Amino acid sequence: MRFGIKTLDEYDVKGKTVLCRVDINQPVDKKTNTLKSINRIQGCVPTIRELSDKGAKVVLMAHQGSDIEYKNFYTTEPHSKVLAELLNREVKFIDDVCGPAAREAIKVLKDGEILLLDNVRFVSEEQTLFEMKLNLSHEEQAKTLLVRTLAPLGDIYVCDAFAAAHRDQPSLCGFEQVMPSAMGRLFEAEYCAVSQVMENPERPCVFVLGGAKISDAFLMMETVLGRGIADQVLTGGLVANILLAAAGKEIGRRSMDFIVKSNYAEWIEKAKPLYEQYKDKIVLPQDLAWVENGKRKEARVNYIPNYVGLVDIGHKAAEEYREIILNAKTVCVNGPMGIFEEELTEYGTKAVWDALADSEAYTLVGGGDSVTATEKYGLKDRMSYICTAGGALIRFLSGEELPVVKALRHAARTFA
Repeated sequence: MRFGIKTLDEYDVKGKTVLCRVDINQPVDKKTNTLKSINRIQGCVPTIRELSDKGAKVVLMAHQGSDIEYKNFYTTEPHSKVLAELLNREVKFIDDVCGPAAREAIKVLKDGEILLLDNVRFVSEEQTLFEMKLNLSHEEQAKTLLVRTLAPLGDIYVCDAFAAAHRDQPSLCGFEQVMPSAMGRLFEAEYCAVSQVMENPERPCVFVLGGAKISDAFLMMETVLGRGIADQVLTGGLVANILLAAAGKEIGRRSMDFIVKSNYAEWIEKAKPLYEQYKDKIVLPQDLAWVENGKRKEARVNYIPNYVGLVDIGHKAAEEYREIILNAKTVCVNGPMGIFEEELTEYGTKAVWDALADSEAYTLVGGGDSVTATEKYGLKDRMSYICTAGGALIRFLSGEELPVVKALRHAARTFA
C-alpha cells in the first residue's frame, strides 16, 4: 500500500474480471477517425499489459472529450486500434458503455483478454455538467446506472487515470464504494513524481507557469509560494500578462481586450496582493513579443506599444529564464510561454524547453499543452518525468485531496 491506497501488488488478478478506468482522452480528427496524439494511451499500456499478462479479464473504461469541450467528444473506437498496436495483442471494442451488449461482452471475456467500452461520457451521469450541477456524493455515485450495472460483473476495480483524478464522477469515484480497488502503475508513478516535488524538492526549486488556464495557475502559484515549495516562479503566456497588468505595466490594448473578453479581468485585481507579497520570487518577463505586419517584434516591458496583442516572451526574458533553469535542482512546468503552435511566436517556449532539456535538474512537465510542446520539440527523452495530468496536477500541487484519491483510500479501508 502506498499513500493509503492499494497497488496492483496486493491482488492476484488471474481469472478475475478487472474493471480498469484509464485516461486515454486525446485530440481527435473526426474526418479521418484518428487520434492526433497518443501520449496518454502510451502511459497506461504498462498497467493494461500487466493485468492481461497475469490472466485478468480486462475491461477498460475511458472518456473522450466532454459535453463542455465538445469538439473532441467522440467514440473510443480509434483508441482500441492504437492500444492493440502498442500492446501487440487484440483489444476488443464494443460500441456500448453499460447496456446489454456491453454486459454480455464482459461476461464472455476469457483470461488475458482486453475489452474497451465506448466513451463513458455517453452516459449522462458521467458528463461534466452532471458533475458540476448535481455534486453527487461518492455514495450516491455508487448508485448510478454505470456502477450498478458494471460493478456486479467485476471482481476488482483499478484506477489508472491520474490525469482525471480531479474529476468527481461515477467511473472514477463510485466503484471504490462497492468493490476492492487499487491504483494502476501510471497512477502510482505520477502520484510519486508529484509528491516528490511537493514534499521534498531539491533546491533551488523553480516553477514555470504559463498558458491560459488562469485560475489553475494562480491557485498553484499561491500554494507553492505560500508553502515555501517554490523558490522562484517564472511566468509566461496569459499568466504573465495578467501579473504585468497587476503591476501597472502596459501590455497593449489587444492583450487587455482579450483578457476582458475571456472574463479574466477580475484576476488582475486578485493578482495584485499576490504579486506584492511575493514579487521577490515571481519573475516577470523583461521583454515581450507581438506580431505586426507578418513580422515578430519585441520590446522591453516599459516600452510596449499600447495597441499590440502580446503573444510570447522576448529574447532577454528567455535568456534570463534559461539561466535560472540551468541553476535549479527541481523544475516543475505547466503551460507554454506563448503561442508555441506558430513559428513566429514559439521562440520563448522553445527556448525554455531547450533549457529544461539541457538542465541537470529534476524536470517535471505536466499539462496538455506542455506535453504537446515537449513532443513538438522532440524532447520527451530529455525530461525527468512527463505527467499526463493537467488539471489533476494543478489541484494536487495546490494541496487539495483529489476526489479519486479520497475514493481509493476509502476502498483500502473498507475492503481490507
